[in-house]
Amino acid sequence: MVNTMPAGGPTHDEVMAISLFKMELRNGDTMLDLGCGTGKVSIAAARLAKKVYAVDRRPEAITYASDAAKHAGVTNIEFYSGEAAGFLATAPVVDCAFVGGSQQIETILPVLSRKVRRVIVVNAVLVSTLATVTATMQRLGIFREAVHVQVSRSYPLGQSIMFKPIDPVYIIVGSGAACS
Repeated sequence: MVNTMPAGGPTHDEVMAISLFKMELRNGDTMLDLGCGTGKVSIAAARLAKKVYAVDRRPEAITYASDAAKHAGVTNIEFYSGEAAGFLATAPVVDCAFVGGSQQIETILPVLSRKVRRVIVVNAVLVSTLATVTATMQRLGIFREAVHVQVSRSYPLGQSIMFKPIDPVYIIVGSGAACS
């Protein structure tokens, strides 16, 4: 792949595994990935989902994610470059959604909750985003839980190994309110 990885980097495998599990993604689902970044979550979800809509406000992220999907042989992702609010205005109802970006989250969550049938998963690294998302979901009556994930990976040090922590992530889970 020739393109430069977009800022923020990919979701770590361990965090992605928990997020996808909490999303309750099922065979044949439609899924929305807001703030798709590198496309890593979209690509993983596309292996099970019928259709994935991947949205990012940064054109370079969409280019990178689209190239990554092609490289992975995944063809059931539709990529959209633009603001989440603009996409959501005409977006179809989906089974579940993953939110990896937090810009305008207070504005997006009420609309998103009406576009999602089952589960919304938001990943956050900032405590302020955790507080905002949790309060917004509680106000909407869709909050289920928040999970704090701290992962460490081994690396060699001298004749042994040591564990180096990866930045902690908050996984906030809410219910979709859309009718089937």
